[in-house]
Amino acid sequence: MEVLKTCLLKRNTRIAACLWRSKVIPKPSFRKINTTSARSTVMPAWVIDKYGKNEVLRFTQNMMLPIIHYPNEVIIKVHAASVNPIDVNMRSGYGATALNMKRDPLHIKTKGEEFPLTLGRDVSGVVMECGLDVKYFKPGDEVWAAVPPWKQGTLSEFVVVSGNEVSHKPRSLTHTQAASLPYVALTAWSAINKVGGLNNKNCTGKRVLILGASGGVGTFAIQIMKAWGAHVTAVCSQDASELVRNLGADDVIDYKFGNVEEQLKSFTLFDFILDNVGGATESWALNFLKKWSGATYVTLVTPFLLNMDQLGIADGMLQTGVTVGTKTLKHFWQGVHYRWAFFMPSGPCLDEIAELVDAGKIRPVIEQTFPFSEVPEAFLKVERGHARGKTVVNVI
Repeated sequence: MEVLKTCLLKRNTRIAACLWRSKVIPKPSFRKINTTSARSTVMPAWVIDKYGKNEVLRFTQNMMLPIIHYPNEVIIKVHAASVNPIDVNMRSGYGATALNMKRDPLHIKTKGEEFPLTLGRDVSGVVMECGLDVKYFKPGDEVWAAVPPWKQGTLSEFVVVSGNEVSHKPRSLTHTQAASLPYVALTAWSAINKVGGLNNKNCTGKRVLILGASGGVGTFAIQIMKAWGAHVTAVCSQDASELVRNLGADDVIDYKFGNVEEQLKSFTLFDFILDNVGGATESWALNFLKKWSGATYVTLVTPFLLNMDQLGIADGMLQTGVTVGTKTLKHFWQGVHYRWAFFMPSGPCLDEIAELVDAGKIRPVIEQTFPFSEVPEAFLKVERGHARGKTVVNVI
């Protein structure tokens, strides 16, 4: 009997499944799986079996349960997830070359073996099982995390993540609210803090311009910069102006009202620019930075993954290196810093963000929520663009 108890306490899926099938012990009631299946090691999930448009999304009740492969991993029961633009892009095959290299660095697998692929980067839920090296979490803990895009995603009943990617969920948020933040928060944190070098000690009084301020990254960026004492100018459309002002933006520029470059000419120069838009903005935005004062432009719109998709791994990396090196050197000689930033998974950073959330300095901005049965509709919502915050999926 002690052996049976140990199996349940450790959630050893394979052993427990045998015991359930043999009716030695009752099947746990908290799992919602297909009880008519011959296997009891499956779960519901939304997956894709090939890249394409929205019709490639497929619901299955027979996705294999994730298992712990490394001692630093945890399994989370997903309560809520969200859909980000990166998920829509990945559904269409964006970044597949680089991400598959990360999934299989030895290139042992053949093309297509990433399928069935589960999308979704954000998770808020409850820890079900911990690897032997996990010290900071235990089964039953409420946690949140952002799962890297080279791992199986969160639009499923369970997900496995590294312990260093997980953080205790902010106490003040529901799972639905918490699921809206991790991926965009860590993307903005990477751009502002890790790449841009700004923090709560050096940001007071800095003038910050945020291009594309009404989406998930932009709405978080406004709040973190205001929490650190910066003066924030936000660029968005007129119908989002009230939202960004309520989040703390000091000045708001409506890009539909007229040429943004012309409107900015009446503003004092900036210390930091965060660009969520890309494209033509890069050709003029850096002109609005203070020269020779350490001012920095950081863009989240880079050709890195696209280069590898189009040119292959070696040529894509070479082209990327040449592009970023040329631009960095060009703008350095003009007196400003030019940088690229990317999402970085980090449980410790989420710990800091959780403190700001519970202190009331950061709040989630959710535009729409969907039930788990309507994941394709959530993807279409995000694909249409013009986000006013996040799109969240309630899994349970």
